[in-house]
Amino acid sequence: MKIGIFLGSPRINGGTYVIYEHASRLKKKGHRVILVTKQEVTPEEHAWHSSAHELEWLTLEQAKAESFDMVLATWWQSPFLLHELKAAHYAYFVQSIETRFFEEPDPTNYNTKDIGVWQEICEKTYSYALPIITEAAWIQDYIYRKYNNYPQLVRNGIRKDIYTAKGKAVAPREPGRFRVLVEGPVDVAYKNVPSSIRLAKEAGVDEIWLLTSSAVDQYEHIDRVFSQIPIHETPEIYRSCDLLLKLSYVEGMFGPPLEMFHCGGTALVYDVTGHDEYIIHDQNSYVVARDEEEEVIRFLRHLKENPLELERLKQGALQTASEWPDWDECADLFEKVLVEITAKRPTSREYLKQYTEKLFEARIPFFQAAAQKSFSDREKAVWRGKETDKNNFAELYWDGQGKFVSEKSQWRHYRSEEWATISFELPAEKSPLWLRLDPGIRVGIIEIASLTVCNKTQHSEIISFSDPNEFQSLFLTGDAKWLFPEKKNIIFSYGPDPIFVLPELQQEVIDTGDLLEIRIKLKETGVQQFFDTHQLSFPDQLQVTTEQPRPWWHRLFLQEKI
Repeated sequence: MKIGIFLGSPRINGGTYVIYEHASRLKKKGHRVILVTKQEVTPEEHAWHSSAHELEWLTLEQAKAESFDMVLATWWQSPFLLHELKAAHYAYFVQSIETRFFEEPDPTNYNTKDIGVWQEICEKTYSYALPIITEAAWIQDYIYRKYNNYPQLVRNGIRKDIYTAKGKAVAPREPGRFRVLVEGPVDVAYKNVPSSIRLAKEAGVDEIWLLTSSAVDQYEHIDRVFSQIPIHETPEIYRSCDLLLKLSYVEGMFGPPLEMFHCGGTALVYDVTGHDEYIIHDQNSYVVARDEEEEVIRFLRHLKENPLELERLKQGALQTASEWPDWDECADLFEKVLVEITAKRPTSREYLKQYTEKLFEARIPFFQAAAQKSFSDREKAVWRGKETDKNNFAELYWDGQGKFVSEKSQWRHYRSEEWATISFELPAEKSPLWLRLDPGIRVGIIEIASLTVCNKTQHSEIISFSDPNEFQSLFLTGDAKWLFPEKKNIIFSYGPDPIFVLPELQQEVIDTGDLLEIRIKLKETGVQQFFDTHQLSFPDQLQVTTEQPRPWWHRLFLQEKI
């Protein structure tokens, strides 16, 4: 078969590791396997895995010219891309329920402001009418119960050629010295690495080592850091430690404890989803309920003070390891499942396209509802004399042809209800250059005192607006319109996406590589606040007379003409 596999990231992480293991073995079985990524991938990005270089790599654009027997989605955004590739069959390889990976929204971080919407869309990907393969029984059960789709279960294997109890170690284990290994990225909240380190420190273990995909060379309370280590070198680290402390909050079927078992150690984990695939409390490891930190400390101290108990768990772990299948066996099953899928009626490419469009259309009411709620909450708070949420953002987009995309954008946080000066710096990639400035993401009134574009390299001012009439040369679009015909520096933003498009910057004013500064001074307020502050009465043409009186901002909010 010619198999295309979407890959979200080629870099070190557990999900990518599983894909490389399956893909490399499918290739050895005679299949043509192509990893499909959004951007070009360099050999350095996948050098950590010994077999990744043997696989074919294509960008999504390049893969559109191919015809596949099978295309696999492998992370939550990839089902949206399936219809872009021509294939006889499509399937979804689900390694976890990724809605659980989303971090908590931070009101000062633009990248997290719409997490709730995207989390909902992520969850909807499991409702695609697609054959699904998964690696853990809990995922199989979840998808069956919620979506009446029963995934094929193919558990992850293990590299028994490198994960062995005997072999080289970074530093041999020392009797009477309890050495604990913490594994995972330090900046991913659900991996809970900083707390794991803190608890090991509080328990008084003799040494704490860190194995991480994060680019760090030292970390607080850590005796030795191993950062971005190639997969074939990790067994030497496992063989040096007695216990893996893995307190992540979300997993599919997590591999590091199993790797530690094969290397002669044991583990202490939270009762995270997937742990029960092979971890048995008090037999090969200790399992603690999530966030029961005192229990974690108690067990760590117990193992430090009782070497015989530590040895008992290690022996139980080795027994579990001896019974676990290797990657070749699991890859055989994965291949068998793919063949079974191709023998059944395929999922329609047109259906995938239409369902994807339906999901993306469904997100629009979510964004609108969020904007309306934010607006309503602020207006009510003002009426009641209460404090309001003041978090807001301005965005800058740039492009040589006026085709604005998120990959070419910057954002800045600012506080509503007070004057703020926001500055963006941008190296000019080419000329001419189009700039788009979105001055807010909230429903409200935006007053602009000034807007300037300077060429810092040439020490020149390209654009400058400060007089209200000068703003007429800007193209106002999106969820915005001028509030007063005679004041072109005051706009009403009736949704989350007000847009200014600035006049085109020609070669006469910028050269490639010039550093530009875009600076805007503005104040964003609620509608009631604006009219109260300026002691203005609401325009007569906006008054509404109905049997059921409505707020005076009603027509503005419904985008009616003023």
